[in-house]
Amino acid sequence: MLENLLDLIKQNAGQAIINNPAIPNEHNDAAISAAGSSIMDGLKNMAASGNIQDIVSLFNHGGGNIANTAAAQQISGGFIQNLMSKFGLDQSAASGVASNLIPQVLQNLVHQTNDPNNSNFNIESIVSQFSGGQNAGGLESIISQFTGGGTTEKAGGAGILDTLKGLMGN
Repeated sequence: MLENLLDLIKQNAGQAIINNPAIPNEHNDAAISAAGSSIMDGLKNMAASGNIQDIVSLFNHGGGNIANTAAAQQISGGFIQNLMSKFGLDQSAASGVASNLIPQVLQNLVHQTNDPNNSNFNIESIVSQFSGGQNAGGLESIISQFTGGGTTEKAGGAGILDTLKGLMGN
C-alpha cells in the first residue's frame, strides 16, 4: 500500500516538489517520501486518537474542496512540519508545497479507493495499514461486518463507503 501511495504522490508531485525551487532536486525523493509518511502517520494518529469519523468523512468525500476536511488539514499540518524540520523550508514555502500536493493526492486516493475496478487501493488494506493491524476504534469490525469478510460490496450493490456514509448520517 505504501508503495502505491508513493507512486500516487510521484504522479502529483510536479509543481509542488519536482519543479519547486524551494526543494533542491537532490531532495525530491526524500520530500515525496515525507509526503507519504505524513499521510500514513496522519491517518494512524487519527485512528489512534479515536478520530475515525474524520477518516470516514475523508473517504466519503464526494465533492468540493477536500482540503477543507479535518483529515486533510491534519495531514497537511504534519507534512508542513516535516518539510520545515527535514528540509529547512520556511512556513510559507512548506505551506505552499503542502497545499499544492496533499489535497490533490488525497482526492486521487479517495477516488481510487472508491473505484471497484482498482485493486491498488482498498479500504481494508488502508485501515489495516494505518491501524497497525489493530482494531482501529471498531472500524475494521464495521468493515468486516459489511463486506462479508473481504469484498468491498455489500448486498444490493452499494459499496462499503456508502454504508459507512449512511451510518454517519451523511
